[in-house]
Amino acid sequence: MSVIASDRRTLVVGLGKTGLSCVRYLSEQGREVAVADSRSAPPGLDELRSSWPEIPVHLGAFDTELFAGFNELVVSPGISIAEPAIAGAAEGGARIRGDIDLFAEAADAPIIAITGSNGKTTVTTLVGEMAKAAGRKVEVGGNIGTPALDLLGRGADLYVLELSSFQLETTDVLNALAATVLNVSDDHMDRYPNKMAYFQAKQRIFRGAKNAVVNLDDALSTPMARDTLRFLCFGFHRVNPDTFSTRDDDQGTWITFGFDNLLLTSELRLLGRHNVSNVMAALALGHAAGFPMDVMLQVAREFRGLPHRCEFVRSFEGVDYINDSKGTNVGATVAAIESLAPEQGKVVLIAGGDGKGADFAPLEAPVALYCRAVVLIGTDADRIAEAIGSCVQTVRAGTLNDAVSAARKAARPGDRVLLSPACASFDMFRDYLDRGDQFRTLVEAL
Repeated sequence: MSVIASDRRTLVVGLGKTGLSCVRYLSEQGREVAVADSRSAPPGLDELRSSWPEIPVHLGAFDTELFAGFNELVVSPGISIAEPAIAGAAEGGARIRGDIDLFAEAADAPIIAITGSNGKTTVTTLVGEMAKAAGRKVEVGGNIGTPALDLLGRGADLYVLELSSFQLETTDVLNALAATVLNVSDDHMDRYPNKMAYFQAKQRIFRGAKNAVVNLDDALSTPMARDTLRFLCFGFHRVNPDTFSTRDDDQGTWITFGFDNLLLTSELRLLGRHNVSNVMAALALGHAAGFPMDVMLQVAREFRGLPHRCEFVRSFEGVDYINDSKGTNVGATVAAIESLAPEQGKVVLIAGGDGKGADFAPLEAPVALYCRAVVLIGTDADRIAEAIGSCVQTVRAGTLNDAVSAARKAARPGDRVLLSPACASFDMFRDYLDRGDQFRTLVEAL
């Protein structure tokens, strides 16, 4: 099929929530739009055909000739721009964009932008709550909740966006007021050829930014191109000007800014050391946006966190059960183990699923140091077992129910049973939410 390109003729590649938001936005701009999706019945198809019956829809295998007929492709984040039809269109001169690139072009208020392998949803939500408490008309979305383009036109005076590497790789210049790469660990290695490519995608968040918020505990958080960026930093035990850090004294561990104590970490309702880091990051981003410090600190004290992210489920037989189903990569699970290991006990870890090509070797050291046993489920159970070796007892379980039973049997009073899979969930569950909900139900039934 041959299609003749005309000025700004746009193909939206991939439907779902993001694709529909792109269609809605482009149609409102009076643009000529078509849609392509490799699935025969993608989510959002009925709404598309009902609301925009005039828009051509191409379903099934991507057609290289079809794609070559458009001079602009707006690609949903779930689709790799290395797809032959997309790469071929790019070679032919088509502009490859994403929803965040369109959003940045149209944004009518400052943007706080947050990415990272782990913690970005917690930090994004926390910054949004700080903004509301500070009296800002804030809209929060992007990779969570509402697609970014649907946030436009609501009268916001500030946008807070969680962004994935997939969204950033199709974003030219974001021009954020404040931007951060919270951390970088192996993730999506089934999508990227190597960790450097993943890192480079994350780094695009700093393009055009005014303030860079840098994690001093992760070298890959630092912008490669510094230009005229103002740096605000955070990190443990790194007390310095323009840095949110920690300091210990006889009262406990303080979160500090510069040389001033702000609040004790014991005042936080969030569990784990990694969440102290998340709070410091949120404070730095809010400070860059001009939020009052006292308002931010009160929000930090009251914030309970999000489901499936180091979520306390219950104590039973002297053992705490923690749901960290959102721990979908190795870095997240390492952080959870290190943060949640009890002082007087050990961790019984439930892990496994689809590892997305990740290297599980970084699990060995924290497992050896903090775990009593590891219960393994899912497709990559054997790969995880090989990576951690014989440092602790390992148990295979065919179902999550079996895994919870095995973990209960292995745990002793004072221990914590931690579901933090280091893997995606799609081999056994609908998504990480389904996995976490099932875990919670099983634990509550003990």
